[in-house]
This record gives sequence, structure tokens and C-alpha cells, in this order.
Amino acid sequence: MRVVIAEDQALLRDGLARLFADSGHEVVATLGDATGLASAVSAFAPDLVVVDIRMPPTFTDEGARAARELKQKHPNLGVLVLSQHVEATHMTELITAGGFGYLLKDRVLDVADFLAAADRVARGGSALDPHVVAGLLGRGSLATLSERERTVLELMAQGLTNTGIAKRLQLSERTVEAHVRHLLIKLDLPSDEDGHRRVLAVLAHLNARS
Repeated sequence: MRVVIAEDQALLRDGLARLFADSGHEVVATLGDATGLASAVSAFAPDLVVVDIRMPPTFTDEGARAARELKQKHPNLGVLVLSQHVEATHMTELITAGGFGYLLKDRVLDVADFLAAADRVARGGSALDPHVVAGLLGRGSLATLSERERTVLELMAQGLTNTGIAKRLQLSERTVEAHVRHLLIKLDLPSDEDGHRRVLAVLAHLNARS
């Protein structure tokens, strides 16, 4: 996997680069701001871009805007956004694009999970921090979901398949399938066997109701 990293904090930027390199991936470029990100992607054709949501010069939404522009120009590029706090600006369009992840920075400390999320995003999947999902839960028709269905929905949003959810919750796959079917019905969403499209559909619905 070829990776470009855009992160203004030098220690975190270097740490991410070492983490990917030690795992056998190729870090083709590292940047301290979003200014040269588009050029780096064009020059190095990475599989994944890791970008901080807030970067110089204003430290507001430079990373988020850069991520959106990259996905518009390179739809198949994996984009993993990192943030100190949950922020919704520009996220709706990115979430529904596929090949996108949004993790809080402290998730990097769990190296195995972080690398798995990065790999999933690079392959066109989704990876969303549970805190991001939790910020959307409890709104609108979500109030009709049972506690177990909410848990299943959070795990769906993280990109887990029914098999992965079953293992995480120590349930049978048939039981998980039933929970998924019920929550999709309650949210008025069509059932879909494609796990990735299912996640995107759920997230699009949540953002539309927020």
C-alpha cells in the first residue's frame, strides 16, 4: 500500500510514517499542510491519503476541504481523515463517497485496529470512529431502535460485516442478520447484501436526518 500523509504535528506525522513503514507499506510523501497534497497525489499515485482535518494556515477545515477535493478528483483514492474532536463539516459528502475513513487521533494508539482501518479504506471500504457514529445516534427515527440494534448499527458503520459483528458481540450470524434486517426496516432503508453499500446507506440516512 502506497501512502501519503498530511499532518502538521511533526511527531505524529513521523510516527504515522514509521508505523506504516514498519508494517510493510510505502510512505511516498509526508506534508506539514494541505497545500501540496493534490500535487503529491498526482505525482505519487498513492492508494491511501491520511490527512488531519485541521491544518495551517487557519487550523479550521483545510484538511476536510482537501479530502473532499481529492475524492472528487480521484474517486477510487482511499482517504482517511484524522481529528482531535468529532466535526461534521464537509463529512456528509465524504462519508457517502466510499473509500473513506474518519478516526479520532487517539485511535492511532491501537496500532492493529488503526492499520486494519487504513487498509480497509484503501481497498474502498469504510472506517468510522465509534464516537463519530455515537454523535449521530439518538436522532429522529433512531429512537425506535433497540439498544442491541444501535450497537449493531455502530459496528456496521465501522465497516464490520455480519460475521465480524457476530464475533464482536459473541452472537450467531443468524441473530446478527435478524438485527440488521430489523434496523434497516425501522430506518426505512432497503436491505442490501453488499456490506459496504449497506454502511453507506445507513450513514447517508443518518446525515440526512441530522
